[in-house]
Amino acid sequence: MTTAALRMQRQLADADISSLCDRVFVAQRDATAIPKLTDDYPQMTLADGYAVQFELLRRHMAAGQRQIGWKAGLTSKAKMDQMGVRVPTVGFLLADMFRPETSTIRTDDLVHPRVECEMAFVTKTRLSGANCSREEVLAATDFIVPAVEIIDSRFSGFKFDLPSVVADNSSSARYVTGGRARLPMDVDMSTLGVVMERNGEPVAMGSSAAVAGHPADAVALVVKVLDSLGEELPAGSFVMSGGITEAIAVSPGDHIGVRFQELGSVAMRFS
Repeated sequence: MTTAALRMQRQLADADISSLCDRVFVAQRDATAIPKLTDDYPQMTLADGYAVQFELLRRHMAAGQRQIGWKAGLTSKAKMDQMGVRVPTVGFLLADMFRPETSTIRTDDLVHPRVECEMAFVTKTRLSGANCSREEVLAATDFIVPAVEIIDSRFSGFKFDLPSVVADNSSSARYVTGGRARLPMDVDMSTLGVVMERNGEPVAMGSSAAVAGHPADAVALVVKVLDSLGEELPAGSFVMSGGITEAIAVSPGDHIGVRFQELGSVAMRFS
């Protein structure tokens, strides 16, 4: 998989990037749906989308937020088919996006809440470069944990294109971890089965192989994308490797439970 698309030249001026960041920031803060950004800026490129995302990160950091890592988006065939795209994305994760396992998660401050099961990596050494490999990721991983990401596109009707979703921080919103931490060498991450239940009924199942062939390959992809943006993955990063199945919509009153083979389970309620 190539990140050549990220090396395209930006088409929007800095003032436009700032204006679009204002739109996304307010939509996220107020949980309001907005039209996709390319409706007003049809010339917007993927590079412009990342420029908006990085401006959004700078604003959060300036306000005292703490970044804890990154997420891979659209890494599985199911998610690509669901969203109608073929290029994975990355998004930043903030500490205040975390919600404890078995907690009740509000939906009134979200627009289109959906859940997906993922494997999360915590790194112990720095990762960088355009040629990052699965082996390098596994060697740099301290431990892995099962996780559920609550995504939330801020675009009307959950309809968007690639530059817009990247500008919206790849639909990042909340995440929950659970189960038990495992050393990467103790688990065959290429074949782990996952079952998601909503209110006791199975709604999605899949294998970790759906995530870029292997979840560590998805983390390597994050490193490659960051390299194309002039960034690296620091030691101590928390990285979500992407949805194993399609994202499932949730509503107030729903209970979500996800069982990960060899890793335990993650559960939460929504209000």
